[in-house]
Formats: sequence, structure tokens, C-alpha cells
Amino acid sequence: MDDPLSTWRGEFPIVQSTNYLISNSLGAMPKAARASVGRYVDLWDQRGVRAWADEWWVLKDRFADLCAGILGVPSGSVSMHQNVAMASEAILSCFDFSGTRNRIVYTELNFPSVMYLYEGQRSRGAEIVRVPGDAEGITVDTQRLLDAIDERTLLVPISHALFRSSFLQDVPAIVEKARRVGAFVILDVFQSVGTVPLSLREWGVHAAVGGALKYLCGGPGNCFLYVDPDERTRLRPAFTGWAAHKDPFAFSIDGQDYRDDGGRFLNGTPNVPALYAGLEGVRIIAEIGVAAIRENSRRLTAKIIERAQHHGLKVRSPLDADRRSGHVSIDVPDGYEVCQALLAEDIIADYRPAAGIRLSPHFYTLEAECIEAVDRIAAILADGEHLRFKGKAHQPG
Repeated sequence: MDDPLSTWRGEFPIVQSTNYLISNSLGAMPKAARASVGRYVDLWDQRGVRAWADEWWVLKDRFADLCAGILGVPSGSVSMHQNVAMASEAILSCFDFSGTRNRIVYTELNFPSVMYLYEGQRSRGAEIVRVPGDAEGITVDTQRLLDAIDERTLLVPISHALFRSSFLQDVPAIVEKARRVGAFVILDVFQSVGTVPLSLREWGVHAAVGGALKYLCGGPGNCFLYVDPDERTRLRPAFTGWAAHKDPFAFSIDGQDYRDDGGRFLNGTPNVPALYAGLEGVRIIAEIGVAAIRENSRRLTAKIIERAQHHGLKVRSPLDADRRSGHVSIDVPDGYEVCQALLAEDIIADYRPAAGIRLSPHFYTLEAECIEAVDRIAAILADGEHLRFKGKAHQPG
């Protein structure tokens, strides 16, 4: 079958020289990002401090509104942050755990970084409720999660797509239960934004975090926080700074006077270089449209699963495309070492414990590349090519 979005491949240099199947970890860099970063450097070089007034200061809001369109939320309801932990802390700092409604409910299959953050709230009086996944660590039983959300629940921070398995949780059902009992949902969309269409406003999500690092092809340092416009004005983040002030350049010492829009959740000086680096990738995703990307992703991930089953490899992702995000996990013996053998051949994938080798095609991926990657996993195992990586220190990535 033809690859309908392959005309975009020319915009991404790395796909010309590698089989790039790791967009759920780091999306490929668009070639236009180099010129965009160059503009940042030129402004700093030629305009100095005047660059703030020229465009640096407002770039964070421009970037945020571009993300808002992809998230399905209103302009002015998103703020930019350096990482998801900081974005999560901005919304988390609005809440008090000293009362009887002090529970934080999430699943044990959430991304560990945010679990560390929420578990740290025990010192502020929070009670943590971790809902287990299934025996395989692939899915979470929705009813089991819903049963854990009750009138004692304050926050429900959950992942839309699970980072190990790519399982998509039933967000509307979770939000409906949370709203019914007065709990506040914080949805992590990092593993779905840019490859699964999102309608956060329509779903009734209270808040959401995510970033441009993965399927948005925007590189590190560009994460976002969305807060429902109907909720935000009652929220006063303790984790704050001058960028959240209505008049930041007044340098008032009379306390924080929060912005009325999504910018009330900002804190310090924006990460300007990252914003320039990330802008072009997010713009391309918006231009293509996530609906078209999703259709292509479903086809390519299905092909990976089909090929893995052909070779008798264990798939640790949902077989139902409606419950699967943008990657497929294949669990094999010596998975880390097999992944290193793939990387040595410029087949770019990653390995995660309790998941396996993760393959994530994107709109610039060819079907033939998906087939090649799975075939090489099977061949590497059969020939023992991975054994040369045994005993070597694990590398980041």
C-alpha cells in the first residue's frame, strides 16, 4: 500500500539516513528547525535585550496557542513549561490536602516521573491510591479505576496513553466519574498528543499536561499545561513567578496578581531557545492534521503487530487499534541488547523494562521500514547478533 503522508519525509533529514521508529520518545527534527533556532541566535546577536520586545516575550503564548488547537481547547488556555514535572507542579500547587478530601488516585502504569511528584505530596497530607494494571502490565481495568475514585478523591492524574504498552485509557468515562464525585482530573497526554486526535474541552478534562518532545516533533524543553477556563480563575498556584503576573514588568512587591488566562500558571523566565527549536514541528503537525496522522498510525502499528505475530514475537500492546496509541511494544529475551543491535544498524528504537522494544512509526515512516525493523528483531535473535552487547552499561535514550 502507498504511504499517503510520505511526501513529508523530505522535511525530516534523519529519516533519509535511518529507519527512525522512536517518535514516542523523541520526534524527528524538521529541517526548518535549524533556521528557526538561527533566528533566535540572530535576534540575540543583533538586537540584544530588545529581542524581548521584538518577539521573545510573546513567543511562549504563540507556541501555547498552536498547541491549544491540537488539544481541542480555546486559545489562551494553555501555558508553556520546561517539562511535565514542572507543568504538573504548577497545577498541583493549587490544592490543599489538609481536609478529608485528600486522596490522589492514579494507576501504577503512569509514567514514573509524575508518580514521584505525586507521592511526594504525602508530606502535605495526601493519601495515595495506586490502581494496579492487569497481570501483563499492558492495560488498566477502567471499572477498577472508576471504583477507586470517590468523594474522598481530590485529584486524578492519569496517562491517556500508557508509556510502556501504548494502551489508551477511557478518558470520557474517567472524567465523568471524577466530575460526579467532585474530583479534579489531570490528564497526561504526552504519549498521545500528535498521533491521537484530542478533544479535551469536549471531554470535560479539568487539566492536561504533555509536550512537544515526542509526536509533535518539537524537541525537549517545550511542555504545556492546559486548564479548563471554567476552573482556572479559582485556582491560585503556589508554584508561581513573575511571568504569571498581570503586569510582570511593573515588578510589584505587593504580592502575586495572577493573569486571567492560562498564563496564570507560568512561573519564571520562558525557555526561549527551546520555543524556537520546537515551533516548526508543532506547526507541521497542525498543518497535516492529527486525524490523518492517526489513520496512518493505525495502519502502520497494525503492520508491526502482524509481522511480530508472523515471527512468533510477543506483543505487549493492545491488538485493538481503538485502544492503542502510536507505538507497539515487542517483548523479547535480552530486549535491551537486541535494541542495541538495532541501533547499530541505524534502526532507531528503544527498550523499556516491563515493556520491551518500542517501535513507533509516525507520518514520515514507510510501511517497508516497519516490516524491516520487525524482521531484523527476529533475525538478530536467531543469529545471536545481540550477544556482543551483553554486560555493557545501559545507555540513556
